[in-house]
Amino acid sequence: MKLTIRLLLIGMVLFNACRKAETPQSSLSDVEYLHAAQKKLTDIIVVDIFSPPVASRVYVYPLLAAYEAGKFVQPDAKSITDQLHGFEKMIAPENGEEYDFTVAAIKAFCTTVPKVVFSVQEIQDFEQKTLAELEERCSDKVFKRSVAFGEKVAEVIMKRMASDNYNETRGMPRFEVIADIKGRWVPTPPDYQDGLEPNWPKMKTMVLDSANAIPAEAPIPYSEDPDSPFWKELLEVYDLSKTINDEQEDIAIFWDCNPFVSTQKGHLMLQDKKMTPGGHWLAICQQFLKKENIDFYNSLKAYALTSVALYEAFIACWEEKYRVVRIRPETLIRAHIDKEWHPYIQTPPFPAYTSGHSTISAASAEILTGLFGDNQAYTDTSEEEYGLPVRSFTSFRQAALEVSDSRVYGGIHFRSDCDAGNRHGIKIGQLVFDKIKF
Repeated sequence: MKLTIRLLLIGMVLFNACRKAETPQSSLSDVEYLHAAQKKLTDIIVVDIFSPPVASRVYVYPLLAAYEAGKFVQPDAKSITDQLHGFEKMIAPENGEEYDFTVAAIKAFCTTVPKVVFSVQEIQDFEQKTLAELEERCSDKVFKRSVAFGEKVAEVIMKRMASDNYNETRGMPRFEVIADIKGRWVPTPPDYQDGLEPNWPKMKTMVLDSANAIPAEAPIPYSEDPDSPFWKELLEVYDLSKTINDEQEDIAIFWDCNPFVSTQKGHLMLQDKKMTPGGHWLAICQQFLKKENIDFYNSLKAYALTSVALYEAFIACWEEKYRVVRIRPETLIRAHIDKEWHPYIQTPPFPAYTSGHSTISAASAEILTGLFGDNQAYTDTSEEEYGLPVRSFTSFRQAALEVSDSRVYGGIHFRSDCDAGNRHGIKIGQLVFDKIKF
């Protein structure tokens, strides 16, 4: 009887050993798993077609969850969420217990993502594969303890997510279009969509005290006087459309970042999906982290801080957009100059002032400059998968300034929309960087 039990136990050990051997072996470094998670989220956002403001929310919660669960690889690391509005006190690991904080970070990230996306199966498949690989490098106790810790971190993050006003803004009134007020935004071709996310300023901020805590500068007044600054800016857009060169076209297309472009060909309507502006800047962040071989902890920090700046910048910018409600160049040019005119890239469905892409780009550039220094040259390859060439920059700030130019070249913004947006974004990015301590 004893011999039978002994042989049975030996058999069970051998069977479990074989099962372990069939599990995929860990093939990536800690930081490579983090980068893969971030890229997977961007791919899901593209497929699910989130608007730029909503995408900023989709990014910020999972990336904060990853940071809060993984930051303990750095013994003296501080919590970010403890310094933000609306989060409960972040939990800490048990003293004296061993954890794999990469496992915890991936679990926290993947637990949070399904609460903010539609393609839940995509992230669940990624989680299963990734955790199966990571499980091989630690004991069962450490793995289970790390997974449980990641889940608990995600619970803290998701409590804040559930009370950030997102669900409430889904049921708020749509923007009222008033076509007989000169200079006021109205829907634009080809789809003449309603104003996008007019209630986004009601989202709860994380760093700013309110959506209008850092207002943009006052816009130049609307005027149809040919000698007025406003009309001269309108003519600049129109004249550029007639003389645009190859470089300006490349810049306009590279920074288009419209998540859902519709093109009409006869009776057909074709759609083209791309990264959002926020996704583009997180891709820039990822490329730089990889190029400079930035470690796991500092990569967690860069992703988290950039995502917070994006989230805050969209709220502040949308406050300006729906307060000023400035008309788009396309509407005025078609009404007063050339009724057949259309911009080089598609005009997005919301007011012009200030430029959203200019604002969030400047905010992101300030975070990356604060973390890694000015004059950090890099080549941006993030649009290659969408069939666009690479572009090289001498600094993050130079790239943000080119974003502002791109919106004028594309025919969708007045110059002052973009210049004011850039300056607004700089202030927001600097505030986020200065307020969050490490």
